[in-house]
Amino acid sequence: MAINAWEALRPQQPKRTDKRTGEQVDFLFSHRARPVSSGYINSSIIPMLCRKAGVPAADVRGNITSHRARSTIASQLYNAKEPMTLFELQAWLGHRSPESTQHYAKISPHTLTKAYEDAGYFARNVRTIEVLVDRDAVTSGTAAAGEPWQHYDLGHGYCTYTFFEQCPHRMACARCDFYTPKKSTKAQLLEAKDNLQRTRATIPLTDGEQAAVDDGYAALDRLVERLKDVPTPSGPTPRQLLPIAEVRRNAADGR
Repeated sequence: MAINAWEALRPQQPKRTDKRTGEQVDFLFSHRARPVSSGYINSSIIPMLCRKAGVPAADVRGNITSHRARSTIASQLYNAKEPMTLFELQAWLGHRSPESTQHYAKISPHTLTKAYEDAGYFARNVRTIEVLVDRDAVTSGTAAAGEPWQHYDLGHGYCTYTFFEQCPHRMACARCDFYTPKKSTKAQLLEAKDNLQRTRATIPLTDGEQAAVDDGYAALDRLVERLKDVPTPSGPTPRQLLPIAEVRRNAADGR
C-alpha cells in the first residue's frame, strides 16, 4: 500500500499522543517533531498526490481532503462484517455529538439490502390465501350490481368484503354481513359451481391471522376476544352482534 511505502521512507519523528486513544503513535505527516497542519495537507499535499496518481483533486462532493479519507474509513467500519456501532464510531472519531458521526458514517447499499433481508418482513408478514372468483357473476354483469364475485378463503368460511385487506376483523367475522360459514348451504352452493376460478392473493397477515386461516380455533378465539369492541365493516361490533361466548361457539361449530 502507498501508506506502507511512505512509512518506510518518511524521516524518523518522535511519537506523539493520539487524542482519541491516548496512545503514543507515529503521525502520518510530521515535520521537526510537529504534525503537519490539516490546512497544508488539504491544500498542498493531497492535490500533489492526486496529480502524481493521475486522479482528479475534486469530485461532485467537492475537493478531496483528509476528512474524506476519515469519512471513508468510518463508513468501512460501520459497514464491516462485525461493524462498530454509531456510539463506538463517535468515540473513535472523537465527535461530541452523534449527528457529526452520522455525517461521516454512510451505510452502503449492500449493508442496507442485507439488513432488509434479515428483517424478513415479507417472509414473516406477507402470506397468500386462496380466493374463489365467481366467473358467472363477473361475465353476467351481476357483480357490477353488487353481487359478490370474489370470496376470500378464511379456513372456517368465506369473506366477500371488497376491501378485505384493510378490514380490522379479518379471520374473526362474528356474523358480519360479508361472511359465509363454510358449513352453510350458501357456501356449499358456491363451492359446487362449475365456473369457479381458484386463485391466490398476497395479503399482509399477522401470525394470529395466519393461524386462524389455517383453521386454528384457539387462534380465532383470541382474535375475536381482541376485536370484540372494534366495528365490523357492516357497522356493529362483535359485542353488539352477539355475546362473545356465542361467537366462540359459532366459530368452533363452523357457523
